[in-house]
Amino acid sequence: MSRIGKKPVAIPDGVTASVDGQTVTAKGPKGELTFVVNDEVLVKLEDGAIAVDPRDQSKQARSKWGMSRTQIANIVNGVKDGFEKRLEISGVGYRAAMQGQKLQLSLGYSHDVVYDPPQGVSIAVTKPTEIVVSGIDKQAVGQVASEIRKFRSPEPYKGKGVKYADETIVRKEGKKK
Repeated sequence: MSRIGKKPVAIPDGVTASVDGQTVTAKGPKGELTFVVNDEVLVKLEDGAIAVDPRDQSKQARSKWGMSRTQIANIVNGVKDGFEKRLEISGVGYRAAMQGQKLQLSLGYSHDVVYDPPQGVSIAVTKPTEIVVSGIDKQAVGQVASEIRKFRSPEPYKGKGVKYADETIVRKEGKKK
């Protein structure tokens, strides 16, 4: 039994949710998101909460049960509060700046890296060494943060590069004489 799947997703104040067949739609102050649930999972809206159950006890249905509940919880939280990921840049001369809607990164290459975020995701540079990626879709926010991090992943000797704010870089010891 899925411990996560058993809990119904509570719908907070200010958010309206509807279930139409296998499509779950949530509208809130930040926007509107939809999620199409797999056919092996049954979704129903009952007394202010969305309940998710497997259609049968097959391994496939049970494995998609908890994931479907989490996806629905993410769209409900996204339209209410939104999601954000913070990135930090460390290294001499490494910095970020906004160029209109595009992110311009100086990461030690011979050229500046310019990143154009997809629709629905906004990027803000609070300090030259700090980037905030925010939006209502958790998957899209994480994907954009991951793509920015890939431009210069942190290296283990000095920790130079782009890293998540809550990430710790395991340092290696350098050469000894």
